[in-house]
Amino acid sequence: MSGLESIDGAHEISSPEAMERLGEEIGRMLRPGDLVVLTGPLGAGKTTLTRGIAAGLDVRGPIQSPTFVIARTHPSLSGGAPLVHVDAYRLGSAAELDDLDIDFASSVVVAEWAAPFAGAVADGWWEVEIDREWNGRGVDSACGTYGHGEDLDAQTPRLVTISRRP
Repeated sequence: MSGLESIDGAHEISSPEAMERLGEEIGRMLRPGDLVVLTGPLGAGKTTLTRGIAAGLDVRGPIQSPTFVIARTHPSLSGGAPLVHVDAYRLGSAAELDDLDIDFASSVVVAEWAAPFAGAVADGWWEVEIDREWNGRGVDSACGTYGHGEDLDAQTPRLVTISRRP
């Protein structure tokens, strides 16, 4: 397990570019066997952070949300660990995550929506929580706060909290 201790805690992120820079910093610290669980509402910046992680790991892109394919593997361009990007939103159990046959020991796995299942596949992991409305500046519409993946509030600051689990 890599050490993200130097950046654990809360970070205010002011833009998508800053989110990618944080991801790149995280990616440079990750090693094979690391699991990073991303939590946050739709449109919070989980895939943007993952793009930065991919840059830090020097893996082949493009990095897109794996919503419809559930998992994408991005091989290293420089002999390092591959990145496996998982969207566990549609998974109903830890067994379904295990059924994906991910090589957790040899890969860096970034899993969106996987908090309920992480303990079944790893003894420890890094949790990255992204809150886009923590400061009351989310974009509202007549139907309520946007939360369906729209990038309408991309410039709204996010609060990113990095912590070690369990």
